[in-house]
Amino acid sequence: MSVFAEISIIIAIAAAMAGVMYLLRQPLVIGHIITGLIVGPYFFNIVRTEEVINVFSELGIALLLFIVGLGLNPKLIKEVGKVSIIAGSIQIFLTSLAVYGACRLLYFSHLSAVYIAIALAFSSTIIIVKLLSDKNDLQKIYSKISLGILLVQDIVAMLALIIISAMANGRQAASLVGAIAVQGIALIILAGFLSVYVLPKLSLFFARSQEFLFLFAIAWGLGFATLFNYFGFSIEIGALAAGITLSMSPYHLEISARMKPLRDFFIILFFILLGSKMAFADIKFLIIPTVLLSLFVLLIKPFIVTAVIGLMGYKKKVSFSTGITLAQISEFSLIFIMLGVNVGQINESILSLITFIGLVTITLSTYLIMYTEKIYNLFQKPLSVFERKNAEEPAALRERYDIILFGHNRIGYDFINSFEKLKKKFIVIDYDPRIIKYLEEKNITRCYGDADDVEFLNELQLEKIKMSVSTIPEFRTNALIIKKIREKNSQAIIVSISHNIKDAENLYELGASYVILPHFLGGQYASRMISKLGFKKSEYAKEKRSHLAYLEHRKEIGHEHPANEKNR
Repeated sequence: MSVFAEISIIIAIAAAMAGVMYLLRQPLVIGHIITGLIVGPYFFNIVRTEEVINVFSELGIALLLFIVGLGLNPKLIKEVGKVSIIAGSIQIFLTSLAVYGACRLLYFSHLSAVYIAIALAFSSTIIIVKLLSDKNDLQKIYSKISLGILLVQDIVAMLALIIISAMANGRQAASLVGAIAVQGIALIILAGFLSVYVLPKLSLFFARSQEFLFLFAIAWGLGFATLFNYFGFSIEIGALAAGITLSMSPYHLEISARMKPLRDFFIILFFILLGSKMAFADIKFLIIPTVLLSLFVLLIKPFIVTAVIGLMGYKKKVSFSTGITLAQISEFSLIFIMLGVNVGQINESILSLITFIGLVTITLSTYLIMYTEKIYNLFQKPLSVFERKNAEEPAALRERYDIILFGHNRIGYDFINSFEKLKKKFIVIDYDPRIIKYLEEKNITRCYGDADDVEFLNELQLEKIKMSVSTIPEFRTNALIIKKIREKNSQAIIVSISHNIKDAENLYELGASYVILPHFLGGQYASRMISKLGFKKSEYAKEKRSHLAYLEHRKEIGHEHPANEKNR
């Protein structure tokens, strides 16, 4: 069978399984993994040219992380760097410790327990990014923290792989790690230099043609990934770095949009390849360890992350969502164990065990991530134990306010100026500690709270307000706010935001006074400006100067306009 025919059959089976998953309303990722099982050695054994499919899957991984990097502006990385490093480091340490203890109780040898403990501490960047992208959640706070933790995990995984490789080659691991660190710093400096001084001019040149820009983006992403790989880093980290260097380009959104179809095709082959590698040897002896250790990954790892992020001042929904996101093992886990087998420190049964755990945790975590909202609603009250109470809340909530602003994001910033001009007493509600700190510095009345929390909404004196403004884009949250206000106050003006017409109509039915649709509002404002100014060129010049000054100010305070506003 030719390579073309082989891939054609695999894609046809994948399409059929995707159709079944779609009809069953299940994540398509599960269908791709099942396709891998079907075409693997235990069923039809169609996968013969594994090297070709492996290259395609690596392309998919590189493109996926390149696109993620395009959305990770260095300013955004700075936002969650501290919490990601602390939470990621503590999670790796405590998860490894807990799994090691469990393995020893299951009578694994010391060395085998160490390998399993380290392998289970990592989470899958590929799975998480794909699912968060499907949910359109990549711009949310919990997603940014998750990506930061994954980056910490990837660095630790890379160091672990270096140490094992050094042991296999008889080299000193410490000297090799030191050399890699020096190379890494050099590559980071190079990337920073290119992104500031070289890329702006290059992208301007390539942007003259859409095809030229597309080809340049692919060459840049894959070239950077190859460069990092040459110096001992993973392709994934190189592709991510390539995307970050282009994230400040004015064309990053266009590049991302054009790359996504290509990414989707290749990433499907990654999941199929993952499914085809699932081994079924010694299954009857590994059932109990698989079940127990899978529970550790699905429960203990999210528990640790939820607790740490909660202690750092984030709301329970953010910490819970972040923890749930990490409830699976990584592709690095399989590579790490495989290296251990190759150097003769552990036997192949451990590889089979990790493979089974991978199948269980990846499958179940897919559902956990897709249905995080519903799971959170079930455990909302007990999760309060992970939430650090803010000392200023009771005092803030006892006051009477004319206006409540839910969410101080890019849109909320403009509302504050309007409230101050009205000379009305207002309060800003937000669940991001960084924004609360910013408001405190600006001496703006604020309260740390989550609009999704029914108990919190009940504490607000909603019956006394004259106006409520929500800049939160989630329909369910806005619906809850409207419901709670209308239960106590039929006269208040309620302003909400929506990103589609259907949700806007539903919010109006629920009792909203006005619903903002940002995509339409800009055109509406511009058309009114044209009606007012007509053909007066001097007036447009005044508007231009005013707008440029406004944009410069917003840029100075860190406000960039994303592709799809999903922040609070």
